[in-house]
Amino acid sequence: MKRIPGHPDPASAAPAPRVEQRHAPDHARLSLGFADDAGTTRLVRRQHFGPLRVQKPLYPEHPSICHAIIVHPPGGIVGGDQLAIDAEVESGAHALLTTPGAGKWYRANGSVSRQTINLKAGAGATLEWLPQETIFFDAADVRMEHTVELAADAAYLGAEILCFGRTASGESFNSGAVGQRTAIRRGGKLLWFEQGKLQAEAMRGPLALDDNTVCATLIAVGDGMDSALLATLRERIDALKPEGRSGATLMKQVLVARYLGQSSQAARQWLHAAWQVLRPAVAKHEAAIPRIWNT
Repeated sequence: MKRIPGHPDPASAAPAPRVEQRHAPDHARLSLGFADDAGTTRLVRRQHFGPLRVQKPLYPEHPSICHAIIVHPPGGIVGGDQLAIDAEVESGAHALLTTPGAGKWYRANGSVSRQTINLKAGAGATLEWLPQETIFFDAADVRMEHTVELAADAAYLGAEILCFGRTASGESFNSGAVGQRTAIRRGGKLLWFEQGKLQAEAMRGPLALDDNTVCATLIAVGDGMDSALLATLRERIDALKPEGRSGATLMKQVLVARYLGQSSQAARQWLHAAWQVLRPAVAKHEAAIPRIWNT
């Protein structure tokens, strides 16, 4: 083809080949320590490396209960990122850990992303791990490990809401995998252990999520749980008539409640209702919804 003076060469006018940007993996760590100071729970240790932070201690309920909001400034985790959070609540203290919004796990781009949570609570202490929902984008490849060590008379409330795909944007979780391992010990004895791996290709089956996209779990460990509390919990969550299915089981020192459905909003309402029933029995305090959950 003859080039016309003053006009660009057709070859040079073609779009340049797309070069995929490679992300340098983030390795972030956060270590927190809480202690009782004459009836006030104080954040006495705060160490971090990389993009993990904690906002200043908050006391929306009572000085004995310290709320701490864990922040991941990048706003999302990509393939190769590794996050580690350690928190210890010393004897007689009470800490509630949460997040300012949903956690987002992006596509893997060939690398596995990991999160490791290690929690400890001393004698007579209470620890609540209540992050907001976690969203797995299509093609995410994630491994999550959660370990809890409790003294023989410590209490624990832990929750999670997992959302597979950005359904509000019309995106499904068509490829990728999420592996989880959870272990809870009290007084040196293993009370709860579960592990599994959800492959996108198989998660729609009846032995996985049964074609649902959202699941939630609330685990309570402590004294004061009995069949009457279990009946109250079941009645409360049934009264919500949530979109989806839910159930609860009591095993001596451990109570586990689960939700399965299509709506993260319904899962959040279910979780809040279940927490409001269990917290007074396990943590000896009425449930006050953290303000950050409503923003």
